[in-house]
Amino acid sequence: MKLVKPLGNELNIKRYVGLLPELDELFELIELVGSWGTVKLLGEIEHSDHVFPLIGIVLGTEDKTVPTFSLFSGVHGLERIGSQVSLAYLRTFLNLLQWDKSTQDVLKRNRLVLLPVINPVGMFLKRRSNGQGVDLMRNAPVKAEKLHPLSLYGGHRISSKLPWYQGPFNAPMEYEAQILCRFVREEVFESKVAISVDVHSGYGARDRFWFPYAKTRNPFKHLAEVFALKSMLDKTYPNHIYKIEPQSRQYVTHGDLWDYLYDQHQSLEGNRLFLPFCLEMGSWLWVRKNFRQMFSILGVFNPITRHRLQRTLRRHIHLFDFLFRAIQSPGHWAEIPPNEKIILRKQAIDFWYDD
Repeated sequence: MKLVKPLGNELNIKRYVGLLPELDELFELIELVGSWGTVKLLGEIEHSDHVFPLIGIVLGTEDKTVPTFSLFSGVHGLERIGSQVSLAYLRTFLNLLQWDKSTQDVLKRNRLVLLPVINPVGMFLKRRSNGQGVDLMRNAPVKAEKLHPLSLYGGHRISSKLPWYQGPFNAPMEYEAQILCRFVREEVFESKVAISVDVHSGYGARDRFWFPYAKTRNPFKHLAEVFALKSMLDKTYPNHIYKIEPQSRQYVTHGDLWDYLYDQHQSLEGNRLFLPFCLEMGSWLWVRKNFRQMFSILGVFNPITRHRLQRTLRRHIHLFDFLFRAIQSPGHWAEIPPNEKIILRKQAIDFWYDD
């Protein structure tokens, strides 16, 4: 279960076909990777007489120190639209690679890393948690500050029958969480500048773009860089749809995987930047136009009608493209002189934390 192998002819993809539409689409896209990257079977999960793969894709140069944009999705099994959005971007990028010289040139100096389906068993079972009943985004060894002990939403260890279950006390992280963390450490951590996006959907009337922390309402170290990046996005796409804010502005949680990985990265030596974001697509955008979706477990978190699904799949491609461009030009937001960084950080604190 824990072998990491390149996905090639020695592995029988047919054993996975038909388990999930998202995996089937991923297998289709794998055929377009060719010599532009590698596809890795990071692990397998056995459940209910089925074997589910965890598949990662790495496109671009083998030099892991170059700028890296990474995309993750499918942490929560009910939020299938996250994987579908990631795969839509991958489809666009891979098809551009077939003919667009500028895209081909970009991959000679940069990397694109993806893990599109992190919780395939949860998707198969149509539930938020994994096969063990654990919420993977509450599973890391991270304790939130000032979180009420009776707050189930922030993570608990009462029972796997309740949502937001962190897992047993003193247990290792769930297999899927371990695979994700190992993949990020191996493929992203060495980059001199890296941005990751974890794609989710949930209640809300707009799409939110969150940065750390989820564990505390205190500002994190790279607030100035995020504020500079936000300013670039606002100027480049003045009509963009995103509410950019720290995740803790909405709620605080235990066990956030990206808090855990960010803090791990901060403990490393070297002048490297790693910014993990979470795209939380507002499902109320779909539900309010079709209240019948409220009576479907998938309808609460995913667009159901075809035209809304198509709109969502193309809605975020410009954001991912902007972020991929941003890592290629870090001088305008990531390489800030110390005096300017102090000013930007103060502006960011006034903007996001003043209340």
